[in-house]
Amino acid sequence: MEALALEKKAQRNAELRERLMQLKKERNAIILAHFYQRPEIQEVADYIGDSFGLAQKAKETDADVILFCGVHFMGESAKILNPQKTVIIPDERAGCPMADMVNVEGLRKLKAQHPNAKVVAYINTSADVKAETYICCTSSNAKRVIESIDSDEIIWVPDKNLGHYVSQFTDKKMIIWEGYCNTHDQLSVQDIMSLKAQHPNALVVVHPECRPEVVALADYVGSTTGILKYCRESSHKEFIIGTEDGTRYMLEKDSPDKTFIFASKYLVCPNMKVNNLKKCVEALENMKPEIYVPEDIADKARASLERMLAVAPA
Repeated sequence: MEALALEKKAQRNAELRERLMQLKKERNAIILAHFYQRPEIQEVADYIGDSFGLAQKAKETDADVILFCGVHFMGESAKILNPQKTVIIPDERAGCPMADMVNVEGLRKLKAQHPNAKVVAYINTSADVKAETYICCTSSNAKRVIESIDSDEIIWVPDKNLGHYVSQFTDKKMIIWEGYCNTHDQLSVQDIMSLKAQHPNALVVVHPECRPEVVALADYVGSTTGILKYCRESSHKEFIIGTEDGTRYMLEKDSPDKTFIFASKYLVCPNMKVNNLKKCVEALENMKPEIYVPEDIADKARASLERMLAVAPA
């Protein structure tokens, strides 16, 4: 019975993939997918990446339509960088709790309290917040971005864990917002230590959105792309992974001879996982949900993204 169900699912996915490819050609569309997306979406994407890589690819594409398989702020960034293109997402419910933890009113108040500070916003923020920001960054380029700024005082929003990690590599004063990633912040020292006891030869690799005490236990700390590269190029065969479960697809694809043990069963972002193949097809059929960013907001936010792309290329 289970085998029959799996066979039907595989057949349905094959039909959806065929329809998606047809629509992509008709719409002159490109499919961008974050590493945290379901494997079925990563399999059909034209480009798979982390926030920085996806921002670059969105900027470079000559497609008329961008189907962005990620969360809402990512679609906004693509629209900001491509105001003349149509940007759609599979499911408008795909939000980011961390992005929602910082708001324009609170940020403006903090800026007033520190008039000499420059605002650095993690790309995991809304367009409205980016519009209040001097420069954006991602986990892969945050250190370079911080050092590029001609100010000794930085307002950092919204992820306190990434902010703490970056602060260790600069002498600049960092005023850090109290936001966090609901998924990465769940990972505990006990989770790591328990698995390390069971797999003493495994290397621990974690994302800097994890808590500082977890990051301190890692053999390698880096962005999703950095983690993938590190595991791919390492001569080690066993890794304890401290980032979202969606990376399993690319880790195993890159290194089928290696073992990847995810540090917690809770390392799953429910917002990333609301997208699926059926919704991708429906999005291209109906050309919605479409991402809109008001022109005045987009112009200001674009400046912060362009500064990031200029000073911190991959």
